[in-house]
Amino acid sequence: MTVEQNVLQPGGAAKHQQTFLNQLREITGINDIQVLQQALKDSNGNLELAVAFLTAKNAKVPQLEEATYYQTALPGNDRYISVGSQADSNVIDLTGDDKDDLQRAIALSLEESNRAFRETGITDEEQAISRVLEASIAENKASLKRTHPEVWSDSPNPYDRKRQDNCPVGLKNVGNTCWFSAVIQSLFNLLEFRRLVLNFSPPANAQDLPRNQKEHRNLPFMRELRYLFALLVGSKRKYVDPSRAVEILKDAFKSNDSQQQDVSEFTHKLLDWLEDAFQIKAEEERDGEKPKNPMVELFYGRFLAVGVLEGKKFENTEMFGQYPLQVNGFKDLHECLEAAMIEGEIESLHSENSAKSGQEHWFTELPPVLTFELSRFEFNQALGRPEKIHNKLEFPPILYLDRYMHKNREITRIKRDEIKRLKEYLTVLQQRLERYLSYGSGPKRFPLVDVLQYALEFASSKPVCTSPVDDLGASAPASGTLPAQSSPSTIEQQGPSSSDVPSTSPVQRSVIHKPFTQSRIPPDLPMHPAPRHITEEELSVLEGCLHRWRTEVENDTRDLQESISRIHRTIELMYSDKTMVQVPYRLHAVLVHEGQANAGHYWAYIYDHHQKRWMKYNDISVTKSTWEELERDSFGGYRNASAYCLMYINDKEQYLIQEEFNKETGQILVGMDTLPSDLRDYVKEDNKRFEKELEEWDAELAQKAQQEKLLSQIPRAPAPSPAPVQAGEPEYLEQPSRTDLSKHLKEDSVQAINKALAEQEDRGPEAIMDSAIKLEYTRLLKLAQEDPPPECDYRLRHAIVYFIQNQAPKKIIERTLLEQFGDHNLSFDERCRNIMKVAQSKLEMIKPDEVNMEEYERWHQDYRNFRETTMFLMVGLEFFQKKSYMEALLYLIYAYQNNKELLSKGPYRGHDEELISHYRRECLLKLNEHAAALFESGDDQEVNNGLIIMNELIVPCLPLLLVDEMEEKDIVAVEDMRNRWCSYLGQEMEPNLQEKLTDFLPKLLDCSTEIKGFNDPPKLPSYSTHELCERYARIMLSLSRTPADGR
Repeated sequence: MTVEQNVLQPGGAAKHQQTFLNQLREITGINDIQVLQQALKDSNGNLELAVAFLTAKNAKVPQLEEATYYQTALPGNDRYISVGSQADSNVIDLTGDDKDDLQRAIALSLEESNRAFRETGITDEEQAISRVLEASIAENKASLKRTHPEVWSDSPNPYDRKRQDNCPVGLKNVGNTCWFSAVIQSLFNLLEFRRLVLNFSPPANAQDLPRNQKEHRNLPFMRELRYLFALLVGSKRKYVDPSRAVEILKDAFKSNDSQQQDVSEFTHKLLDWLEDAFQIKAEEERDGEKPKNPMVELFYGRFLAVGVLEGKKFENTEMFGQYPLQVNGFKDLHECLEAAMIEGEIESLHSENSAKSGQEHWFTELPPVLTFELSRFEFNQALGRPEKIHNKLEFPPILYLDRYMHKNREITRIKRDEIKRLKEYLTVLQQRLERYLSYGSGPKRFPLVDVLQYALEFASSKPVCTSPVDDLGASAPASGTLPAQSSPSTIEQQGPSSSDVPSTSPVQRSVIHKPFTQSRIPPDLPMHPAPRHITEEELSVLEGCLHRWRTEVENDTRDLQESISRIHRTIELMYSDKTMVQVPYRLHAVLVHEGQANAGHYWAYIYDHHQKRWMKYNDISVTKSTWEELERDSFGGYRNASAYCLMYINDKEQYLIQEEFNKETGQILVGMDTLPSDLRDYVKEDNKRFEKELEEWDAELAQKAQQEKLLSQIPRAPAPSPAPVQAGEPEYLEQPSRTDLSKHLKEDSVQAINKALAEQEDRGPEAIMDSAIKLEYTRLLKLAQEDPPPECDYRLRHAIVYFIQNQAPKKIIERTLLEQFGDHNLSFDERCRNIMKVAQSKLEMIKPDEVNMEEYERWHQDYRNFRETTMFLMVGLEFFQKKSYMEALLYLIYAYQNNKELLSKGPYRGHDEELISHYRRECLLKLNEHAAALFESGDDQEVNNGLIIMNELIVPCLPLLLVDEMEEKDIVAVEDMRNRWCSYLGQEMEPNLQEKLTDFLPKLLDCSTEIKGFNDPPKLPSYSTHELCERYARIMLSLSRTPADGR
């Protein structure tokens, strides 16, 4: 059987066996095929159990013979060939004499696998896939029973779920299915693949197929995938629910286990299902010709394996789908590919009589869609669990693959030899440069240029004739006493002695560091050490030598640096000539994983080829993105996010991304026009249901509005007087209006009036009012210009202070002062009443064009928001000091959000952002520790309480910390919280705890910055200005006495 026949063969159980063997090799590092097969057999095809067998402490792995190191692929091997630079190549030597035993072992393993397949009709890998699908469905159903709010719960308002214009449609996460969304969206946005799926019609004889074969081919899944793609094209919803497609898969494969699915495994399997479905159709429609499978044509290519083993050459053509690449030890994608294409000593390939072994891979046929699977997981033998590799790996938006093509084999070998020679020369140059930049023989080394400069400065310093100790003898203090002017470091270390502080002083004064006066060097001492004796002749010779040597070293250093740069540039441009840029592949999609090896969250960056921009597909959220954001999240080395799968497409094959055209009119078909008639009807029906939902919502709102209108027209009885508030309970009211605030200003107004009357008692009310306003403004201006301690915020005392500090227009300030003196609270005596009337008449005389009332209201609303933010902050800090972290968190969240909005208008509009951020962060960290402690207790009630804290408080807050990338401390705190929970993955625990942890971790590791809805803001007590200032001062003083880390 040829490789091509095996690829198109409907069965192919051997390929699943070989895929598991390849994965076991990569995870465990064990290369003995018989040991791997036995472990797989003992574990009944369960990959995790097989890894556990192989990594047990008492497992004895026989050493692999060197002769079996390089092997060539057997006919019939899996097309998903594990190729790379690792020593555990899966290619088996066909030319050797010792292949019989190995073939028998493989045959025995395949026979065992085929026996299981014949009994159930389901392969081992399909059973593993079904486990996660069933877990996803179970999680989705269980979510209906949970009392705490889910991350992905639908908004009751359908307008929140309405698609805006022609924005791309998202996919709802129905329970650990972010991997499903990432892969499906990447394929859906490949227009040729979309057309193949949408225009797929089931075979006419599908009902005649055997039941197990029909389930294996997943024609029902193909039908649901068409419906899902159709909704992604024409739905009026912001996102659609893929549960039916997942349900079909769950029904097709039965199992009870649960785990979060791996993207690469799912992509492998998805292509298998689609290939099987299209193969049935292709065989039905063939007319004596060999059937062509569009999935194979689109996603599979071929490479030639050329090698030599102990002087014997071999050559074999193999087919591949996703191409696996090792990440560890490489800095960019080309380095990964180079290592994957060359194994062993390649010099032996060009010589006839060499005992060395090696092999090369050359692409003979590239698929239109080329997918690289980045291996970012490795098994930690010491810890007994897989770990994620977070190393940075760069990849380009355009990848030229000419150097890996078989037709360019000779020229590539020449260039590789040249690059190898240049890199060897580069190493020598870098070593020489390092000797100039790190000069010396001791532990501390310095640039040689600086050493020569220091020597020159020393020689050129003014000579001194005395010892640096002797010249201080006269002024030196007596033994055991301190000099009058000690260095600050000395004072800080020793502290003030008892003799330095008068015994009558009630408070011991702390030492004040004065860097420009306290440690000032006496003018008669040299600034640097200097030679004792040096003649002019000696100095002239030495200066000449040092100048000359420094110039020589600078020139040598510059020459080395330029040579190194030239070599780097030469290596970079080695493949840039015209003959080596003929096979361009454009980056189409990047699948990103954030988290650890056992759990995490997936999303995708997909290039919109027509709008020329990147889009981020994160479950229900689809947003515009940039290459810079993609680099940050995909290259690795930043947080725990990195690319896991790269999808490139042939840049010359425009049909892959080309829109459809109407054959008659020549116009581009968009939206519903691209759908077949049956799918168009399906989408129309779904849109009708959604439109009905919108209409019902509108009718419900209209009914509520009508009821409120009728209630407002009914005459009401006088409201009873409010019951007295019990002692000790704060009276919670709405934030006071500007009129309410003016009551607190009565005392200030009266004082200004009395002072004006004392100065101008014989003047009229208008003159007295003008004088009082000037006095009040002068007082407030002085407060605004002062620099008070943190506990005294004068902005809380008066709106005018806030306005002055934020440069409010003069007209706004003038009208505010008039309103203060025109307030009805001043009508308690005749003099004040007359001034109040004058102020009111002046307010009436202000013309609409003199003061912009909208702007006036905005300024006063900002001030009310400032006071409200102060109250949120103050109450939150009070709860924090009482260690009531759950209560404190909500207040601090609203304080931070409101304060951030204020600060966006000006630096003096709000409070210290770092202060609020610190205590918000501390609240979350302490709650996370508390929740983790509850989880560790193992008690069901406490575990549930801990998870409720995480789901209701911590998880919804994480996007608030991640949305601002400049807040490095917030990002570190999020990573600390996540790492705390991920650390449980490798620990033994009860099955119910494991299930709850598996259910919870994807929500914690979701790195979406989409802000979820919060509860309504907590109600605030009503404080007078005096009470507010007093309580604010008290809490800020208490903070200054107990400074927190990070402030």
